[in-house]
Amino acid sequence: MQYTAIIGAMDIEVEGLRERLDGAQPISTGQLGFPLCAGVLGRTPVLLAKCGIGKVNAALCTQYLIDHFPVRALINSGVAGALGPQVNPGDLVVSHAALHHDVDVSFFGYPKGVVPGLNVGRFPADQKLVQCAVGEARRVLDKDRVHQGLIVSGDRFVAEGRDKQAILENFPDALCVEMEGSAIAQVAYQNKVPFVILRAMSDHADDSARADYETYLKRTIPVLNEIVTGMVAKL
Repeated sequence: MQYTAIIGAMDIEVEGLRERLDGAQPISTGQLGFPLCAGVLGRTPVLLAKCGIGKVNAALCTQYLIDHFPVRALINSGVAGALGPQVNPGDLVVSHAALHHDVDVSFFGYPKGVVPGLNVGRFPADQKLVQCAVGEARRVLDKDRVHQGLIVSGDRFVAEGRDKQAILENFPDALCVEMEGSAIAQVAYQNKVPFVILRAMSDHADDSARADYETYLKRTIPVLNEIVTGMVAKL
């Protein structure tokens, strides 16, 4: 039996999905200690993990799942801050690629975002998973609220206009910013496991983020869970 693994960073990003699982069973993750359960979503065997916030936690969780289970696909589900001018709170972004916006080894001649040794900056999502996610998202949301593009990650919650602009200066095609996706993408890429990232927008990643985050977090997660559930049922 192969699993589709779904990874979220926070309780609110996974608890609604956990309630939808049939036959959910907790699984010990030993000294790593992150919450993990197995169950069935639709007819699809699923692993649901809460990795914790940040890229290191996300990478550890992803590698653990790949090492200990037959994972056929990885889905990272959660919220993010909107970067693209056409992207607004409540919208959904589906990754065509993910990148570390805070990796900068330009002193040694690497373009910003590129991981030395890998010589890769943009980790491409699996096109079949992308198409499935977009199709399901357009069933749930208006077409103009569903976006495909670059998702960038870093170990900082972006909530100031100057930080947002700095990211866009280096990566002008980035649609949203969060704190785990690129780490999950890199681990999946290096292990040759198909992945996709789905992010619901909780704010504009600027000075208004503190006011918008809690409001849109509660609004967007149920919609995101519906999209993920519908998507997984079709895999």
